[in-house]
Amino acid sequence: MDLTAALPTFFITLREGVEAALVVGIVLACLAKANRQSLNPWAYAGIAAGLAGSVMLGIALGLGLQQIQQVLPSLQTVIKPLLNVLFGAIAVIMLSWMLLWMTRQARSLKGEIEGTVRSALDEAQTAGWSVFSLVCIAVLREGFETVLFIFTNVETSVSAIAGAVGGLLGAVLIGLALFRWGLRINLKRFFQVMGVLLLLIVGGLVVSVFKNLDAALAAISQINPTADLCFAQSSCILGPLVWDGSIILPDRQFPGVVLKTLLGYRDHLYLLQIIAYLGFLALVGSRYFRSLTPSLPTTTPSPPP
Repeated sequence: MDLTAALPTFFITLREGVEAALVVGIVLACLAKANRQSLNPWAYAGIAAGLAGSVMLGIALGLGLQQIQQVLPSLQTVIKPLLNVLFGAIAVIMLSWMLLWMTRQARSLKGEIEGTVRSALDEAQTAGWSVFSLVCIAVLREGFETVLFIFTNVETSVSAIAGAVGGLLGAVLIGLALFRWGLRINLKRFFQVMGVLLLLIVGGLVVSVFKNLDAALAAISQINPTADLCFAQSSCILGPLVWDGSIILPDRQFPGVVLKTLLGYRDHLYLLQIIAYLGFLALVGSRYFRSLTPSLPTTTPSPPP
């Protein structure tokens, strides 16, 4: 098994898992503070349901992909890259949105969850289901993003799943260290570092999306020559080849494979891929780094005496 291919899902699952662990830990702390530990099984059931739902989603996507390839084997060269484009685009959107949303909501996350739990405890008959749904949705949301990321590259799904399991175990350990063992962890610094890594990983995913889109359009043009969708010579829609590092820094050997995994490096990069990569980092990256700096409250000038 290629451990390098497991790195992206490890880091993504670790970060998303810690977010879910924070929600679970805050919920359990609220229940303990309210002396309602009898509702703890509902929180644990929510964790199990969220994990089971993520696994079922992954199985459903895998079976659906196999069915499509079996029903239309002659179009496999088109369907496979198109599915990678679909999954990759959804993963880019969701991971980018969650990166920005979590950064903005981090300062008020604890208060919002505590308020939700207190409101749930006021309703004695539905308190258990409210705690269950809150935890289940938090775990399922993070698991859904990881599953989508895994399915952006079917060839490395086994390694990706191993990375996801490792990231999940790491998130569980961090959650236990925070809420059970009382260790102090600089969560702000952790999320900042993991946020930069996630930003670079998703940037590499943008490069892969355009590569798969180019492969899909090239396959369509070969199957139906009358529908010529290619307008470039060295590629279909990616434009001219800008970088060829296959000799000096191949992306299938160390250290190129690590750069490919964590920074989006490719030994063949075309003009549109570079533009998309830099555009993504400029757009999402600038918003992410701005969100790290708390906005100063606006003061209204006092009226003249």
